[in-house]
Order: sequence, then structure tokens, then C-alpha cells
Amino acid sequence: MSILDTIGNTRLIPLRNMLSPKSARILVKLEAENPTGSMKDRMALAMVEAAERDGRLQPGGSVVEYTGGSTGVSLAFVCAAKRIPLELVTSEIFSREKRDHMQALGARLTLVRSPTGGTTKELTLEMIETARRIAAARPGSFWTDQFNNTDVHPGYARMADEIWQQSEGAVDAFVHSVGTAGSFRGVTTRLRMLNPQVHAVAVEPAESAVLSGGPSGSHKIEGTGPGFVPPQWRPELASEIAPVSSADAMAMARRLAREEGIFAGTSTGANLLVALRVAERLGPDRTVVTIACDSGMKYLSTALYAA
Repeated sequence: MSILDTIGNTRLIPLRNMLSPKSARILVKLEAENPTGSMKDRMALAMVEAAERDGRLQPGGSVVEYTGGSTGVSLAFVCAAKRIPLELVTSEIFSREKRDHMQALGARLTLVRSPTGGTTKELTLEMIETARRIAAARPGSFWTDQFNNTDVHPGYARMADEIWQQSEGAVDAFVHSVGTAGSFRGVTTRLRMLNPQVHAVAVEPAESAVLSGGPSGSHKIEGTGPGFVPPQWRPELASEIAPVSSADAMAMARRLAREEGIFAGTSTGANLLVALRVAERLGPDRTVVTIACDSGMKYLSTALYAA
């Protein structure tokens, strides 16, 4: 058995204290139970192993990627287990815990500064271009290019299968935030194969609600809202799109920790805020599933939890 075999099979638990009597039940997938405390372990393993299988990543080669943090930590974990050198491009705006974790696992970091102190289209594009240049200058390297890499879908289809089995097929709605759109697309596509009537809600930052047709802006919901429509986005998969402000997402994450004991990040707060609204709308005897994307331990130094 390898440490990589511990990825997945995370628990799906019901909220107990935050629901009104007239609400649908909400089931939360606890992705902090993955080895690095994030759902991104699934996609990191899927990208690396697909590249190993088809020869894009040769023995002795290295991996390159741009990241807001969680994908980088997950890639660092997978590459450490496989003894693959890793170069990551990130920014000082993302949590110190994530950057320290990447380096602890052996990744080499290149930092790109954000003039606004938040995630913007300009920052994301500069990180992407920096990763492209690094990969081009390293013969034998493999750029995972998460925004365009569809190898992530099988990893997230597995999550959907887990949700379906754990809920005993009772999924009326699925609520999830959009970053690269790989997880939303992978989970929703598979759930719709199992139940074509699943109501899928895509969550994005209100300050940069480009999926809703709004302008690009700066926000603080890490791992979401790159500031442009991601290449893997498929609008036909979304029954609706729900913008959530950074402040509201943070407030909900803190409430989730206090009232349910689920300690998670800002994107999880956004997911739960929308899931609660959808559950109120659907009413009793229905089920809403959402994702606790990662552990709150990744954000202790940020505005989310810092005193």
C-alpha cells in the first residue's frame, strides 16, 4: 500500500444545527480527510498518473504548475511520494500555511506579486505565463496546466460515485464553487449520468462574477474565481450560478466551525451559504450535497481566522 492510496473515500455527513425545520437536509463531503487536507489531492494524482501513463511525464522528468495553494500542496504531496521534482508558481496573497506546506514537501516556489492583495485576472494570467516559461526552460518537464487539463475529471467522477453511494442515491441538488471548473464539471457530469434531474449550482465570488456576466475583480475566496471564464467551464451543466461575496463566505466559514464543528476554508463558506439557500427553497424530504473543500488549518494566518 502507498500513501497515495489514502486519497478519497472521505465521509459525507449531514448538517445538524444550522438547518431550519422546513429545510431540505444538507450533506457535506469532508475533503479535509484527504492526506493534505484538500479535495485537490484527487486531481493532482489524476494529472500526474495520466501523464506517466501516456509518456508526457518521463522517468527523471519534473512537474511544473501555477497554483493558489491547494493544488500546489497536493501536487507536492503526490510528487514527493513518487520522487518527482516539482516547480510551483504561486503568490504571496495565498495563505502562508499553504506555501510552507508546499516547501515542506520539497517543492521549489516562484512567487508572483499581486498589486491588489487579492485574486485577479491579471494575477492569474501572470502566474500561468510564468509557469509556461519555467516549463519551456526545463527540458523534460511536464506542465500540468490545471485550467486546461481534463485528466482531472476521472478523479472527480470518483468523488461523485462516493457521494452517490454514501447518500444512497438521494441527491436532488449539488452546490460547488468554481475555480478551474474541473471539479464542478467532473462531479456534476457524473451525478447527471446517475440522475439527470440533479440541480447543479455553481458558486463564484460576487466581486468577480464573470460566469454571471459581471466584470472581473479582486476577491479573497482562495481557489475560486480566476477572473475569466475557465476553459473547462460548461454553462449547460449549471442549473444556476450563485455569486457570494468574500465577506459573506468568510462569515459562513466561521459560523460553520462554531455551530457544526466543521473547520474549513473560505470556498467552503461560500458553498454552505448557497447550499443553505437552496435547501430552504427545496424544502423537506429533499437532499442538497456540497463540498467542504479543505481544512481551516490552511487559513489560520489569513483574514478568515486570524484574530
